[in-house]
Amino acid sequence: MPTFGIEEEYLLLDPATGFPAFASSEVEEYLHRSPRVDNADVQRELLSCQLETSTPPCATPAEALASLAGFRSELGAAALKARVKAAAVGTAPWFDTAATELTDKARYHRIKENARAIVVDQYCNGLHVHVEVPDRESGVEALNRIRPWLPVITALSANSPYWQGQDSGFASWRTVHFRRWPVQGVPPLFVDAADYDHRVEGLVRTGAIFDRGLVTWMARLSDNYPTLEVRAADVQLTARDSVLLGVLCRALVVTALAEGRQGTPPQEVAPELLDAALWQAGRHGLDGELVNTRSGGLVPAREAVGAFLEHIGAALEQSGDTAYVAAGMARLNELGTGAQRQRAAYERGGLPALVDLFSSSLTEAPGD
Repeated sequence: MPTFGIEEEYLLLDPATGFPAFASSEVEEYLHRSPRVDNADVQRELLSCQLETSTPPCATPAEALASLAGFRSELGAAALKARVKAAAVGTAPWFDTAATELTDKARYHRIKENARAIVVDQYCNGLHVHVEVPDRESGVEALNRIRPWLPVITALSANSPYWQGQDSGFASWRTVHFRRWPVQGVPPLFVDAADYDHRVEGLVRTGAIFDRGLVTWMARLSDNYPTLEVRAADVQLTARDSVLLGVLCRALVVTALAEGRQGTPPQEVAPELLDAALWQAGRHGLDGELVNTRSGGLVPAREAVGAFLEHIGAALEQSGDTAYVAAGMARLNELGTGAQRQRAAYERGGLPALVDLFSSSLTEAPGD
């Protein structure tokens, strides 16, 4: 069974105002002082109110959960020492673009030069799942076959309803806001790995992006690891929610790899239909209807999720994750997506309740 790894991006907040706190250098310094955090566990992100971590390659959900829960505990403690709070939330609910601070890296400054108005309010945090693939040819075959299901991953992960001090009307505003970048959305179909690389290099030659790292499709081949990277999810409030998505993404890729070995052709879906499906997933999450990419019609979100779980069922059995996913889905159905939990918290107590939700969820114990 292939291994998987999870990358999480976090937001630092002022505990009094809920606005982004540009304190990543200080928080990172406290993290590096901890004997339980390796320097490689902490990465800086585009804005200096963001930090990122990644798990090692994991064979089981328990391994991934231990890694994420351990880091989140250290992050929460480091943030407290820096007099800020860390949040695993897809967008910053409140911010002032005039106060935006960029992380001082040459690449990030170049990105800002190329896309200034995008960078100043890029208060977005995602969850990326890397799934091991045998080689790049297999990776492209799998990439072609997971495309119709990426909107379901987005709907399950929706955790960014608030933007500029109000409800955006979207369960995953991050998904919609991110569409401003030049290479976005569901990736196209590729003939093979050579075709993938040729077309990516062609995008770089256009000048719209200046390196391959700016290919930000909802799924792509990693240039650094032997993995297929699924990028369709908002970062999750809790580590358990993140690991559930990691397991689901692994099963999706494993299913696609098996179809490739069997010679099952990928489902051909019109790109405009996939684009609309992704929009609907970001808009509704699990609260409304999603696009059925086979029929082109709308179905209740729960029906779309059921079809997805049926599609990956054999892979879950193969990895021994069926019971884990069933428990995780039951919890998701009971508590709601991150967007649903955020809205419920805000209705209860406004900004203070929302910030409290972020704090309590960040370091939620696996057994809670």
